[in-house]
Amino acid sequence: MNLTIKQLTPELVDDYFDFFENRAFTDDSPYRCYCQNYQLTKEQYGAAFGNLNGADPGSVAKEIARRQIESGILGGYLAYDGDVSIGWCNANDKVNFPVESCIGIHFHAPAEKREKAVICFEIAPEYRGKGVATALLQRVLADATAGGYTAVEGFPVERSERYEWDNPGPVRLYEKLGFCRVAKQDGRLVMRKLLK
Repeated sequence: MNLTIKQLTPELVDDYFDFFENRAFTDDSPYRCYCQNYQLTKEQYGAAFGNLNGADPGSVAKEIARRQIESGILGGYLAYDGDVSIGWCNANDKVNFPVESCIGIHFHAPAEKREKAVICFEIAPEYRGKGVATALLQRVLADATAGGYTAVEGFPVERSERYEWDNPGPVRLYEKLGFCRVAKQDGRLVMRKLLK
C-alpha cells in the first residue's frame, strides 16, 4: 500500500464522493451518508429532508456535503492508496459544529478554545486493520499541533467486543495515540489529548 493522507479541500471533492459512492460501504455497512449530518442543526435537517417531494435523499445529502466542503464547515482527511481514496476521517474545528447536531450530539466549542473534534472514520473494507485510521488520526494531531490548537477530542462508543462498522473509531485507537478518557457524553466516551 502506498498510503498518503490529504486534508479535504474543495479541489478534492470528486475524490471524496468517489470514496463514499464506490468503496466506503461495499461491505453492507449500516451507514449510508456523506458525513454531513454532524454539521446540521435539527432545523437545517428538517428543511433539507422534511419534504423531499420525491427527491432522492442520497442526492440531497450529497449536495449538502458539497456545500459544506466548499464553505469549510465539513472538514477532515482522505486516505489514499496511490491515487485512489480509501479512507476518511471527519475532523474539524469544534466551532464548525452546531451547539446541538440534528442527531442530538454535542461537539461544539467556542472558537477561543481552539479545539478539534474527531467525529467519524470510514475505511474501505479491504483496508481495515492496516493502520489507515491510525495514520489519519496521526495527521489530525500533527496538523492541530501545527495550527496552534490546544486539544483534540474523539467520541468513541465503548464496546465489549470489536464492531465492524465502528464509525467513531474504537477506544483503543485513541488510547494508543495518547488520548485520555475525560467524560461520557451523549452515550459516547470523550477521549481528549492535550496539545499544549
